[in-house]
Amino acid sequence: MEYAAPLSSAVLITRYKRFLADVTLDDGSQTTLHCPNTGSMKNCLYPGKRVWFSTSDNPKRKYAHTWELAEDDRGNLIGINTARANQLAEEAIGLGQITELQGYELIRREVKYGNENSRIDLLLSGGQTPDCYIEVKSCTLLDNDWGLFPDAVSTRGQKHLRELMEMKRQGYRAVLLFVVQHQGIHRVAPAEAIDSKYAALLREAMAAGVEVLAYGCMMNNKGLQLNIPIPFHSGTE
Repeated sequence: MEYAAPLSSAVLITRYKRFLADVTLDDGSQTTLHCPNTGSMKNCLYPGKRVWFSTSDNPKRKYAHTWELAEDDRGNLIGINTARANQLAEEAIGLGQITELQGYELIRREVKYGNENSRIDLLLSGGQTPDCYIEVKSCTLLDNDWGLFPDAVSTRGQKHLRELMEMKRQGYRAVLLFVVQHQGIHRVAPAEAIDSKYAALLREAMAAGVEVLAYGCMMNNKGLQLNIPIPFHSGTE
């Protein structure tokens, strides 16, 4: 996935009100970025470190700049725009970069499914049987070299695991795909200390046949590419 234009850089001052971040530009002036991440961004906020942002030419936008990448204190790049996760997953499947998800003819987005009024992120059909239901999650919480999910208690994530188990019970293929947007993450596990219910439910889902995949990104100021398989563990021990 290429950005419309190479990203510009700045230095982070602070993130606030969830959707805003103040930065210092290279000329010393300050501006405000839109922060497209509603999560806690735990271990992703490093005031004084460099960030990168895209710029929209839409005159109706209140904030023209969108925060895309951050740098941590080890120099790792972090993709903080959670909307990119589904885009990256769809592109990688289409390009054949996720080997476990090949052989399907059609990719559909946001299809209604399940018993709890949900929409599946990606639905693969045609060619392979049965259809494949894929929930995509963006993983950026770093603990040593572990990527942990979620970074806050996630009742929505718990619901998605129940929905995937139901699809598996109905005879479909069900997949949880972690899109790892952090260069420092080399293995992924549930964040037991943050959401023990999610961790337990994830292990239940795996036992019921739900597949769990994790892939990492190559990233720079020109674009992102999801093509690095990362091991998943049901726990960090």
